[in-house]
Amino acid sequence: MKQVHYFAQLAVGALLSLLSACGNTNTKTSGADSASTTKDTASAESNGDVTIKLPEGFHAVVFADGLGKARHLAVNSNGDVYVKLEKLKNGNGIYRLRDTNGDGRAEDISGFGNFAGTGIAIKNGYLYASSDEEVFRYKLDANNNIVDPGKPEKIVTGLLAHGEHEAKAIALDNDGNLYVNIGAYSNACQVKDRSIGSPGMKPCPILDSAGGIWQFKADKADQTYKDGVRYATGLRNVVGLDWNTATNSLFVMQHGRDQLHDLFPDLYTTKQSAELPAECMYELHKGSNCGWPYIYYDQFLHKKILAPEYGGNGKKTAGNDAQDPVYAFPAHLAPNGLLFYTGNKFPEKYKNGAFIVFHGSWNRSPEPQMGFEVAFLPFANGKPSGEWSVFADGFSGGPQETASGQVKHRPCGIAMAPDGSVYVSDDEKGTIWKISYTGK
Repeated sequence: MKQVHYFAQLAVGALLSLLSACGNTNTKTSGADSASTTKDTASAESNGDVTIKLPEGFHAVVFADGLGKARHLAVNSNGDVYVKLEKLKNGNGIYRLRDTNGDGRAEDISGFGNFAGTGIAIKNGYLYASSDEEVFRYKLDANNNIVDPGKPEKIVTGLLAHGEHEAKAIALDNDGNLYVNIGAYSNACQVKDRSIGSPGMKPCPILDSAGGIWQFKADKADQTYKDGVRYATGLRNVVGLDWNTATNSLFVMQHGRDQLHDLFPDLYTTKQSAELPAECMYELHKGSNCGWPYIYYDQFLHKKILAPEYGGNGKKTAGNDAQDPVYAFPAHLAPNGLLFYTGNKFPEKYKNGAFIVFHGSWNRSPEPQMGFEVAFLPFANGKPSGEWSVFADGFSGGPQETASGQVKHRPCGIAMAPDGSVYVSDDEKGTIWKISYTGK
């Protein structure tokens, strides 16, 4: 696809006008809905049907498109990009994208894997990929090719997939462990899910086998629940997660609960329902409990609030046994991708910081929908060190598309390449962007 590139200097305020933010939960902030500004001037590049806006010196090109529902990404040491598809395309659930002539565009595209899903990662000479019920791995040879694409090794099997929050996002640490999200098949563990006034079940039976992160061995075949460890609980659903090598710990982005007003109209206004609860970042360790479904995090009050299904009224606090998030973002942005940047090509402020891919909201009505961009959160000494800001925007097609939710692209996954660039996927049309920094 022929691409036309142009650059225009934009005011940062215009770049950020559609996004709102909340403060770091460890600092005193007003809770006002306004993302932090950055001193970088923005640039814009037309890529196909949208214009991607980035800080000055960054550039985006369409690496591939038309892949279908492209979810998470992994980049091999030779620069090959692997994309996991939520739905099969031509019978394939994984595509390998290779730039053979250095023009920034994938010319060699090949598919394999007869299972759909979300998770994909590369570690120690293996490509790992998940369906909604299993995790597989493929051996990579010395030439960075899949040894036997038709016969992957099954690492984990028998995971729950009950029609809601089925995506099995994955991450790997440096000690031979595999982490798998098993999302809760419920909004708030009500007796009757998503029904007005229905009480919550306590204890929530879902937490026995879902609503958390499970740890398995990365090199053991045919593991089931009995072989794994419930590493963290009280997480409604996690799609974006990454192992932070600077802290040697797992960070995750939780999808917060929905429909406070719809389910409890006497307690919450439509505006409150649109703006609560926060989308939270957690740092996890073995035994972590993040509190779902009994609590949610209010980014305006900076408190853990008792959920209405369990007797809450929007003000009662609870969750003394649940950990606080390390950062809280605005509600319903759907954080689907997380990457800690360890490369050396971006300016120094990005080193070890977190890129978060917001898939975009659907339930902020009657307020405008939000999201559909990549955000950045600076880190220092293993903790957030400032306010978040928009890094890449324009995937939706424009302000009107963002507000209505009728967008052209929904960014989903993010991965770093050996050259320090990052790739971002879109599961609306299957576009893959490569974002690089040249300083010009």
